[in-house]
Amino acid sequence: MAYNPPWRPNFERAALLTWLAVAALAAALHPLWPLSRRPLQLLAVLAILMGLRWWPAARRHRQRRARLGGQPLAFLDPERLRAHGQRRPEDLWLGWGFDWNAEHAQLALELIRVGPERIVPPHPDLGAHWLHGLSPHETPVWLPVSHSAGHLLIVGTTGSGKTRLLELLVAQAVERGEAVVILDPKGDRDLRASAQRACARRGESQRFVSFHPAFPDRSHRIDPLYSFHRATELASRIAAIMPSVSGNDPFKSFSQMALSHVIGGLLAAGERPNLVNLRRYLEGGVETLVVRVLTRWFDERIPGWEGRAARYLGKAHDPTAKARGLVRFYQEIRTQHPSTVIDGLVSLFEHDKVHFSKMVASLFPILNMLTAGSLGPLLSPDSDDPEDPRPITAMARIIERAQVAYIGLDSLSDGLVGAAIGSILIADLAAVAGDRYNYSVQHRPVNVFVDEAAELVNDPLIQLLNKGRGAGLRLTIATQTFADFAARTGSAAKARQVLGNLNTLIALRVLDSETQEYVTASLPKVRLKTLTRTQATSTQRNPLQHSGNVGEQLKEEASELFQPALLGMLPNLHYIARLAGGRIVKGRLPILRERPSGAAARVAGRQGRALADLQPMAPVD
Repeated sequence: MAYNPPWRPNFERAALLTWLAVAALAAALHPLWPLSRRPLQLLAVLAILMGLRWWPAARRHRQRRARLGGQPLAFLDPERLRAHGQRRPEDLWLGWGFDWNAEHAQLALELIRVGPERIVPPHPDLGAHWLHGLSPHETPVWLPVSHSAGHLLIVGTTGSGKTRLLELLVAQAVERGEAVVILDPKGDRDLRASAQRACARRGESQRFVSFHPAFPDRSHRIDPLYSFHRATELASRIAAIMPSVSGNDPFKSFSQMALSHVIGGLLAAGERPNLVNLRRYLEGGVETLVVRVLTRWFDERIPGWEGRAARYLGKAHDPTAKARGLVRFYQEIRTQHPSTVIDGLVSLFEHDKVHFSKMVASLFPILNMLTAGSLGPLLSPDSDDPEDPRPITAMARIIERAQVAYIGLDSLSDGLVGAAIGSILIADLAAVAGDRYNYSVQHRPVNVFVDEAAELVNDPLIQLLNKGRGAGLRLTIATQTFADFAARTGSAAKARQVLGNLNTLIALRVLDSETQEYVTASLPKVRLKTLTRTQATSTQRNPLQHSGNVGEQLKEEASELFQPALLGMLPNLHYIARLAGGRIVKGRLPILRERPSGAAARVAGRQGRALADLQPMAPVD
């Protein structure tokens, strides 16, 4: 089997120079030769022809090495991206790249053996910049938008380019006129500004919705309990974000039951449930709620009930005594007019206060976090408050109106509160998805982007990944390591459940070895060649019996398509992707920039012209 090491010295160039030197020498001796000059002329012509024979191979070898020098960062004008997206609205653009196959894996392996620093000058800021030069050509990378319905995972360490990739995906989703929900625990200003500018470019600034606990005066108010059909839905939504010590936690079950009873009572009293009034009744007691519910129920069903109930009420003036009297009257007539809502509320009212406070001890911190200070009006908006002009929205409204919602969680300042806000909003989103799945015939696409997803992962998020596709939701979640999911969920099995629902994977620079192994293990195996050289000698007392041998052995071994260690060496904005359908791509991303200046402007202009020259763009084959 013939084998030509790709990173050997350029022997073809040496042969070319040698033959050209012979031709030059023959030409130089030609006028000085006293005899017939014909042989020198023939020699010069022959030498030139032999040199030209080696020219293509020498040129290819030189170009192969020259490509390893890497490329500068690319800047892209969003207007140009918008124009190209309009030409291909059914495709998602992921920068420039090429299909990574066994040939590139072989070239990378050989270069590592030789030592990249011997061929390419090292660059401390670019990492393994030579990886993208292993292919002679790069073309735009397109992914059918329909494939993103299988959800997308972005993994990469800090500073590798996750936010830049999210900006690129968000800009294209906004241009398609689809609903966009961005959950950002860090509160990245660049990501928020990029989403807002994308709306402004379409002349639809009113589509942009912003929420951030650190800036309550500039935030929209959002109601996470807006969408529901049954009281138990809201109770489950809040209970889903409670910490649990086991799969069958009695404290969590009791808290969910108490929430369900109070929510049912609020609805029976004609009051819309929100986090503030739930906290008020659970912490302060349900006496006033019992009075309101029973009074309204008696008014609707028992005319003149006040006279019949007077003997139970007596001279009761405080809410507790009045509630106790009304409960006794209800129990007298219950057989004639039973109500499961009132029964649940009464059982809550009569429950032992000390035992009740112990059983809901894990619920109170959640409600306190979501209602304390300025978060109360933000997450429990009062539409009848004339002194609060801030607009009110909800996940259902955002999706119905195809708005672009940026939700910053300020987790750097208060991680527990940020995680609680994100979790309850995801639970609300799961409820909206369930409503769309049950009652909608046509589902307009909804793009959900979750940065640092490990901080927000919960059971509703897993449900969205499992069943969100049927409701038209396309999730893109970004994280740094896969261990973050296991640490957050407390179970490696649940972490695998999250990862198993993500059909498309884009891996930027990854430093965690476990994550590197997971990414590369999901890629197909290939057989790579290994050249082994052997040398042996034997010495005897008799010099005539001295022997030696030199040999070469070419072997093929199963190996990774992309070596795990190379993931830790990727330059910023470079990635390896496993696209839905099994396609493996090595790509690089641009930086969206409105008005680049100086050297960046020249690079952006060249890259923009290159992108324009490639129209119509075709997927990489």
